[in-house]
This record gives sequence, structure tokens and C-alpha cells, in this order.
Amino acid sequence: MRVAFSFAAILAAVRLAAAEPPLTIERLIGEGWEIAGYTSGYDNRSTLLLFRHKDKNYLIQCSTLYDVTREPRVNVNCYELH
Repeated sequence: MRVAFSFAAILAAVRLAAAEPPLTIERLIGEGWEIAGYTSGYDNRSTLLLFRHKDKNYLIQCSTLYDVTREPRVNVNCYELH
């Protein structure tokens, strides 16, 4: 199956994504998201957090990494799970 994308549609999606502020743990908690679960690595340098919201039908997962060789030392990446 071949999927065709128009340049205008891709550009519109990029602009929409750029207009939204990034997902952060602070923002999620402030907007009423609750922690549904979490797991941590054996070395306590990486953690996955799963968030749920009573009014949403999807989850958000945030991965956190503590790395002394980087600046900033704590890196967080949150994304929606549909």
C-alpha cells in the first residue's frame, strides 16, 4: 500500500506541533493527570512514568534519564500513547 503525503499537510502538522508547548511532568500534573504506574532501572538512572487522565482516552508516558555526562543532567521525554 502506498501512502501519499502532501508537502502542505506535513508543513501544517509541523507548525501545529511546534505551536504546542512540550509535555513536561510539571505540566501534566498541573493539568490533572495522575500517575498510573512507573518502573525504574536497577541503577536508578532511568525511569518510565505512565500518566492517565479521567477525561482522556489515551495515556502519556514519560521517560526520565539521569546522566552525569550531559548538561542538563536530567532529560525528560513525554509522549502520547494512543
